[in-house]
Amino acid sequence: MSSTKSQVRPGAYFDSVVLMQLQRNLLTLPGVEDAGVVMATPANLELLADSDLLSNEGKSAKPEDLLIVVRAAKAADAEAALGKVDELLKQRRSSAGSSFRPRSLSAAVKNLPAAEWVLVSVPGRYAAKVAHEALDLGKHVFLYSDNVSLQDEIALKQKAVKKNLLVMGPDCGTAIINGIGLGFANRVRRGSIGLVAASGTGLQTVTTKISNLKGGVSQAIGTGSRDLKSQVGALSMLQGLHYLAADSETKVIVLISKPPDAEVATRLLAAAHQCSKPVVVDFIGFAPPAAQIGNLYFAAGLDQAARLAVDLAKQPASKKAETNHLKGYLRGLFSGGTLAYEVLNGLQLFLSPIYSNIPIRSEQKLETTLNSKAHTILDLGEDEFTVGRLHPMMDNDLRLRRMKQEAEDNEVGMILLDVVLGEGAHPNPAGELAPAIVAHRKLRKEREFVALVIGTTEDPQQIDEQIRLLIDAAAIVFRDVSATVNYIAARLSQPIAAAETLAKFSEPLAAINMGVESFYDSLKAQGAQAVQVDWRPPASGNEDLARILEKMKA
Repeated sequence: MSSTKSQVRPGAYFDSVVLMQLQRNLLTLPGVEDAGVVMATPANLELLADSDLLSNEGKSAKPEDLLIVVRAAKAADAEAALGKVDELLKQRRSSAGSSFRPRSLSAAVKNLPAAEWVLVSVPGRYAAKVAHEALDLGKHVFLYSDNVSLQDEIALKQKAVKKNLLVMGPDCGTAIINGIGLGFANRVRRGSIGLVAASGTGLQTVTTKISNLKGGVSQAIGTGSRDLKSQVGALSMLQGLHYLAADSETKVIVLISKPPDAEVATRLLAAAHQCSKPVVVDFIGFAPPAAQIGNLYFAAGLDQAARLAVDLAKQPASKKAETNHLKGYLRGLFSGGTLAYEVLNGLQLFLSPIYSNIPIRSEQKLETTLNSKAHTILDLGEDEFTVGRLHPMMDNDLRLRRMKQEAEDNEVGMILLDVVLGEGAHPNPAGELAPAIVAHRKLRKEREFVALVIGTTEDPQQIDEQIRLLIDAAAIVFRDVSATVNYIAARLSQPIAAAETLAKFSEPLAAINMGVESFYDSLKAQGAQAVQVDWRPPASGNEDLARILEKMKA
């Protein structure tokens, strides 16, 4: 009958990679059938119980204790295996080298003052404190640790923004800075494509595809999976976007994430739209309104994102025309319901808040169609407007009245109209709309009128004449929805107030690693300067004692 033996080491801490290797080595010993080497957290105890490895001794262990369990064919084999633990750990220390390992972050900074980065992979309950210390020492943070609270993430990133530092994470597994991979990054070609991603494997997939397509990566910045939640507000992705926009080595930018919260997507895409460089957007599962809007290229997947970025990087850099921002709200008055819906679908990515009588999301529902609110898109062909009157495709009376109402609102900066030609439509819509535009512009010259004209040269209204009448009235005319959305977004989306752009990341990269030793080994193997901190939980993991010591220190 098999025998299970346990050993509890109070307050003994080793990183998860060391524990994994110790467990594997124990399994190779004579007679050993199974083994478990874990910190005795409730979750780990549950896993041991499921594997029939949890003894009464193990049940009494505390989360800060190291628990070693061996099941062997004979009791003597189990005891012998436990007796080998210190020897196996000693072998691990020898293979890790004999270089000096400071016991604190502050000592590590003194040992490697050139370090701009601190890699943090300590257990989650300690990670936020370590990351705060790194920020206080003026270092960027690569926060691999998970189980960090959302409140701690927000506090860390807000502090980082104020200090013009970057926090990648928590739960950030991948980044490439100045050609050096952090965490689980691949070795890829250097080049002119910069990436910011809230997905570690997504970032790995796109960077490797770019490299395999003979493209190259300037920087690949991870943000952690929760960065695009409304509570966090894409603080790290916005910082990464601004950094790459200002980086002379970056020609094309790629953004990768699962679909962000709606208000965060609006803020982020508005910032990307204002960038002078092409931006490839792959929000996985997100349905874009068009393949391209201005400098934004929407990808249908990770593979397409990589291919788009490589193709754009091959093209000569084109200077984006400077667009002055227009103050005020948009009021869109449509005769075509589908046109109104498509314009709303595009503009909701850039303008917020935006309302409509044909909302896409529930929060966009206009309370009353009698009065517009903030940015508003109205379908005047809806039943509520057409009872007892002709459809606005045939009769401009209702639209002319609503134009007057909107023009009398000093908060309105732009009025958008569709002009739909064709059989059965109004015989001369621009002939009625143009004089009204001229009259309303006299009230406020800085207000703009934009017209989306749909028709052909064969239509009875004579499209060229319709366009001429609108242009003569100083209206800005477009022939397709994407161009209309692009123009309005550029004019009305307000500049994103960002902290001062992060300073250029210094080369060669130098970093301090706190936690998983394999990350340190990887840095050294790539030629980076690095220091491994011999980190241990405060007060050997005793949280009550740690709080007392913290109070005494304060």
